[in-house]
Amino acid sequence: MRDIAAAIGAGMGVPVRSLFPEEAAGHFGWLAMFIRLDMPASSAWTRERLGWQPEGPRLISDLKAMDYRQGAAT
Repeated sequence: MRDIAAAIGAGMGVPVRSLFPEEAAGHFGWLAMFIRLDMPASSAWTRERLGWQPEGPRLISDLKAMDYRQGAAT
């Protein structure tokens, strides 16, 4: 989660800071319960059953390359 927040914060030019779990509810509101969930994901099933292989960039690389100004009001 820290790497995702850091990549988005850098792209948007805003500071990012760590929060203690007790602070999350006050900061994120109802969304905090989802942020705290540990839900590891794997593409093993998709690769095995469908023969799929990832071809695009990894998440953090994609977030770092994203243009966060796109669609911003001018």
